[in-house]
Amino acid sequence: MTLRDLFSLALILPVALTACGGPVAPEALRVEVIERYPHDPGAFTQGLVWNGSTLYESTGLMGFSTLREVELASGEVIRSLALDDAIFGEGLTQFGDELIQLTFRSSVALVYDAATFDLVDTHGYVGEGWGLTHDGSHLIMTNGGTELIFRDPETFDLISSVVVTANGTPVDDVNELEFVDGFVYANVWTEDLILKIDPDTGVVVAVIDASGLLTPEEAASANVLNGIAYLPESGHFLITGKLWPWLFEVRFVPAGESPTNGMVLGGSPSNQGR
Repeated sequence: MTLRDLFSLALILPVALTACGGPVAPEALRVEVIERYPHDPGAFTQGLVWNGSTLYESTGLMGFSTLREVELASGEVIRSLALDDAIFGEGLTQFGDELIQLTFRSSVALVYDAATFDLVDTHGYVGEGWGLTHDGSHLIMTNGGTELIFRDPETFDLISSVVVTANGTPVDDVNELEFVDGFVYANVWTEDLILKIDPDTGVVVAVIDASGLLTPEEAASANVLNGIAYLPESGHFLITGKLWPWLFEVRFVPAGESPTNGMVLGGSPSNQGR
């Protein structure tokens, strides 16, 4: 069963998938767009961080990877640090006064002073680096497999891991992450769905439809959905994608709920003529 099949199932079967003792269908949600902001269409987005006042972004591709500070309203890049041409930038999180950026296949996490972008430390790890967030005590990362991997934020030592499962089946290609109110929100590579995951069990408790945000013309030159950041002041989320021309401020609502603001809705093409 694909994740899209699971989302469809959750629409019609919101309680138990079996009569007793079986896995419970995740809640079916969709995005409702509150606002949209310009986004650099040349940015191969790998990670987003909002710290209450500043938006940070990690971008990828060999020779084009950066760490950058971006003005949310305009999409203007305020600061940008180019990575070495041999490094493919990946997930990003802020822990205290430091930004931590994963790399795809260089097996190193880069640690920066958030105020200056000065490189202050590095940490090695085995395997690929994909998504990164934290729960206040541990870093949580993905490596392209099925697991959420918990690490010490000071040493990057491996602490534990949990397999992400939907309908009892492991989910592969878990990507960019954001930790909010006890749950991990995750992109899945090549999917236009976002998962809400219980990090204690790995169980997917909600599947969020984020399709239909770009027009066909925009989608033709864009890549996959990727990048999640939380806006605690409003309870909204920021989402975008690799090479997307827009960054969307959204809230997650039940999939069957009627629109309240007339803006772009996940699961259907834009009707705004963008």
